[in-house]
Amino acid sequence: MMATVHLQYFNQTGWLAFFNGTETEICRQVNVEGWDKETGTALVVHAKRGALRPVTDYEDFSHLESADQVVGAIPGGGWRAHWHTEGPGGTPLTEQVLAWLITSNGRATPITMDAYGHVEDANSADAFIPPGEVLG
Repeated sequence: MMATVHLQYFNQTGWLAFFNGTETEICRQVNVEGWDKETGTALVVHAKRGALRPVTDYEDFSHLESADQVVGAIPGGGWRAHWHTEGPGGTPLTEQVLAWLITSNGRATPITMDAYGHVEDANSADAFIPPGEVLG
């Protein structure tokens, strides 16, 4: 069982565009891929046209939110993430930190992978256990 975590958003530009949805499309979030050089408007990929389009071209555009920009990744190094009550039936759960994502603001975000191959950030862990140490 994977721990209940808040999934952190990462992308290249550090911004996400949110759309309310229309009669033909559900609510969605899309990575901002860049900025229009003349207007400064955020650009997103229009999949059907295969081109970048300004977010303001979409009638259901809602707002932008910041995301973390990953500038590097380092191996987990034997660290483990531990949750007191996130295992089966509220039991403890410990998972290996697969990697640490390093963001442009200098934060190291632990990434874990469960037995099913699901990858999540482990920011909600109750404790991080250094290599070679036993949880006390």
